[in-house]
Amino acid sequence: MKIQDTTAFVTGANRGLGRALVDTLLARGARRVYAASRDGDARHGDGRVVAVRLDVTDLEQIRAAAAIAPDVRLLINNAGTLASMSLLAAEPAQLRHDLDVNFHGPIEMVRAFLPQLTAGPEAAVANVLSVVSLANMPPLGGYSASKAAAWSATQAMRADLRSKHVRVHAVFPGPIDTDMIRTFEMTKTSPEDVARAILDGIAAGLDDIAPDPMSAEALATFARDPRAIEHKFAS
Repeated sequence: MKIQDTTAFVTGANRGLGRALVDTLLARGARRVYAASRDGDARHGDGRVVAVRLDVTDLEQIRAAAAIAPDVRLLINNAGTLASMSLLAAEPAQLRHDLDVNFHGPIEMVRAFLPQLTAGPEAAVANVLSVVSLANMPPLGGYSASKAAAWSATQAMRADLRSKHVRVHAVFPGPIDTDMIRTFEMTKTSPEDVARAILDGIAAGLDDIAPDPMSAEALATFARDPRAIEHKFAS
């Protein structure tokens, strides 16, 4: 879809990748960007930005956000959390929280925004998943499972919304240099580079977007041999 002159809604927009997505949308000529965060403090110097208070686990807040943003054509479900590490060692509450934010959150957002997304000739949803959606990385077993569930949900959305002319994009970033994994020792891609690649993929109409070198390699390997990615992540 065309980014210039579109109206976008970005969750988790106060920092990291979310903030970079807002900035990149503005740089590419978006008409308006609703920048959502849990405290509603995604302030910005650009008058096209509308700060929205939104916890994606709160259905009332989701419905209120949809009501104040009736003109949205591009919904980017970026909000995410990493509460659970090892699947078997994590507390049940940690696993539930990852599922509430990473899996249920995007589903409820799409449900709430369906009226405006389906009102025009062109609209899109981009679900920011993770490279570990493709195969579980055991040190992040709980988180990986929640992102795999979100990938499955994205495929269901894609099938359900195709006839309504809403494009559904799956985004599979590798490690991004944000607060979520600041202490992890690994090669990371900047949020700005990832944001640019995501919007490039949306503009090009790519169903599956690999916005960094690691995810591009992983997605290509997954297409050839899914078991190879499982073995690589588990080693």
